[in-house]
Amino acid sequence: MTAATAARPETPAPGEDSGREPGRGKPFGWRFISPLLLGSSLNPINSSMIATGLVGIGVDFHKGPGTTATLISVLYLCSAVMQPTMGKLATVFGARRVFLVGVSILLLGGVLGAAAPAFGFLVVSRALIGVGTSAAYPTAMALVRKRADELGTGVPSRVLGNFSIASQVTIVVGLPLGGVLAGAFGWRALFLVNVPLALLTLVCTLIGVPREGRRQVEHRSLATTVDVVGIALFAATIVGVLVFLSGLGQPRWWLLATALVLAGVLIGWERRASKPLIDVRMLARNPRVLRTYIRQTLASLGTYTALYGLSQWMEGAAHYSASQVGLILLPLSGVSVVLARMVSTKGWVKVPLVLTGVCLVLTGVVMLTITHSSPVLLLIGMSLLFGFANGFSGYANQATLYLQSSAKDIAVASGLYRTFTYFGAIFSSSLIAIAFGSSATDHGLHSVAYVISGIGVLTGLMALLDRTIPRRAEQKRGE
Repeated sequence: MTAATAARPETPAPGEDSGREPGRGKPFGWRFISPLLLGSSLNPINSSMIATGLVGIGVDFHKGPGTTATLISVLYLCSAVMQPTMGKLATVFGARRVFLVGVSILLLGGVLGAAAPAFGFLVVSRALIGVGTSAAYPTAMALVRKRADELGTGVPSRVLGNFSIASQVTIVVGLPLGGVLAGAFGWRALFLVNVPLALLTLVCTLIGVPREGRRQVEHRSLATTVDVVGIALFAATIVGVLVFLSGLGQPRWWLLATALVLAGVLIGWERRASKPLIDVRMLARNPRVLRTYIRQTLASLGTYTALYGLSQWMEGAAHYSASQVGLILLPLSGVSVVLARMVSTKGWVKVPLVLTGVCLVLTGVVMLTITHSSPVLLLIGMSLLFGFANGFSGYANQATLYLQSSAKDIAVASGLYRTFTYFGAIFSSSLIAIAFGSSATDHGLHSVAYVISGIGVLTGLMALLDRTIPRRAEQKRGE
């Protein structure tokens, strides 16, 4: 989290919009929010959508499953590194500008992937998609915070709820959408679909998001302002940790040791940096932010372990088809959306975080009773419990971070929030691989159940015992 930026205080140039939108209706109307929501949903939807095209890509380019799986991991790695980096760039150059640049990079990645003549071009395309989509969420949070502070609306709970809902829906919708596109038009459509989405986002942003005032940055001190060394150390540390977590079946301890050394060097550098990427001094003074990141990691770990572990088990052990699995999990998405809307409308924070842990524990308990011959209604009931946990956690953790971060820190803080989400997602894949081994079995599912229950206990206790978490977000006005 940056403590300062090199930009001078911005003032609207003649003809530029201050963002107050006098006489234009609600300050957080759909004209302003739609492009931010659309842009922020493109990262999670690309994360899951590609899974449906891996077989076709492997056939066309004569690559095995291990090689094609790099298309998934490269996006995760790029996203984990670039989310806070884009937040840092937003504090220096302006959130709207970085948002537009990110969408343009996504457009380039979509074109490159759709026309790729060799597998290497797909890897580059996925990297560009990861970098481009990483700009959206941290810059969107910065733009929302800026407008809320300017207009004195307090915490825009409904807006934060919309971002939570968009993320939850796109994660679940990504797989069936990818299946439809790949089935109807081939795997290249999974890349090409980003082109119209990026163009739509660009147009809506140019129309609906007010221009920022001019910012003057000293080019001679640009490397220091952006903290290039800090970004490089952060990238090396994160890649090391994520690669280690992705291979826990056969752990490479040297990689973890290297990542820990790099983390120590990163902390030492950031303590001395005048404009750090991550303000470690602030984090030391404000440990509640770290606790929020840990809670988000646990929620993400529980979410992805349950979602992907259950999906693999239903296909591999219970012998449901992919479409049947999608239908069984469909209530999960619906419940998540309804709860996220209810919680954000009321502005509830602490109780939903505690209930997230409770619901994860209950999910694990029900999972322990399930076998491959269990009735489908029991599976649907378990997915509903999991949907409760997902719906409770999304908005509450996001709102907590919003309350704990200053306006100048919110972009990098939001980027780090997504980075910790990727920790949970990648860690879950290793846990599932260890639990199932070579095939999904009832015993493996029950092992996953114990893990989910343990995650639920930790999540619930962390929320219950943390007195710094408010019961409700402050009241908002003018949404």
